[in-house]
Amino acid sequence: MPTHKLINRMACFIGASLLASSAIAADFPQRDIRLIVPWAAGGGTDGISRKISNIAEQSLPVSIYAENISGAVSATGLTQLMRSRPDGHTLSVLTYDSVITVPRSELVPGYSLDKMTPIARITQEADAIVASKQSGIESLDELIETAKAKPGTVRIGVMPEGSGPYLAARRLENMTGADFNIITYPGAAAAESEALLSGEIDAAIASLGDFAGLIESGDVQGLVELSSEQNPTYPDVPPISEGGIDLESGSFIVLVAPANTPEDTIQTLESAYQEAFESDEFQQWVSNIGVTPSWLGSDEVGDWMLARQEQVFALMDELEL
Repeated sequence: MPTHKLINRMACFIGASLLASSAIAADFPQRDIRLIVPWAAGGGTDGISRKISNIAEQSLPVSIYAENISGAVSATGLTQLMRSRPDGHTLSVLTYDSVITVPRSELVPGYSLDKMTPIARITQEADAIVASKQSGIESLDELIETAKAKPGTVRIGVMPEGSGPYLAARRLENMTGADFNIITYPGAAAAESEALLSGEIDAAIASLGDFAGLIESGDVQGLVELSSEQNPTYPDVPPISEGGIDLESGSFIVLVAPANTPEDTIQTLESAYQEAFESDEFQQWVSNIGVTPSWLGSDEVGDWMLARQEQVFALMDELEL
């Protein structure tokens, strides 16, 4: 076959493939969308992801259904996302550990943020220190003084080593001279909630939203939020800056799709979730659970995640973690 004819056929084939891809993207979505929540059911990430998705699906001709796939500090569920077809029909969410802990540990072969396409940041939330009612601890000062007077006796539950709450506990020790018994729990804050109720730990670090039910029931008291601003949902829980301590820590939720998902598909998803984010229903709901709604679109969220990762990695180097 003459070379020019072969080239023409190849060009036609490539053109047809591009047109087919464009048609698929234009027809998106073609079936229900699967949202992988890489944490156990019942935690703050699970609740927020489900709520905003339930609202977002109202802007789409299909449903969005959530599936909890926990393990490996969120990497198990996200590995499934990375292996999914990049057609927009499988999504997931990133939290602090997905962006910081897992990449830092390098213990999950093939895990990479480069294999995901960020769609939007939905929330930011400060971590907080809470204490169980049965511990008898009613303030941050009391927590610190007890840990200084009786080293190793105040049991604080946090997520695994390298997580934001773990770093916050270590930094608080360094800043105040306290000596905590730091106990790590894999998974979301649900495990820490159970430990607080059973008396296994005296205090825990996660967001106030994660402990909303226990705070409302009176089983747990918020001592301080690791922030420089007062949380209006919890006016009785002061920011740590009021005590003269410069310690801020917190997580976030970022919606992602597999890498190489068509741009038109990403824009469709971003539009649906932004409409849900801006709805009165979501704004009121998320504020009621003490979480800060915080939107960043697909044009900005990737750079924001990389900057956050660089900042925290520098802190971990300083603490030799």
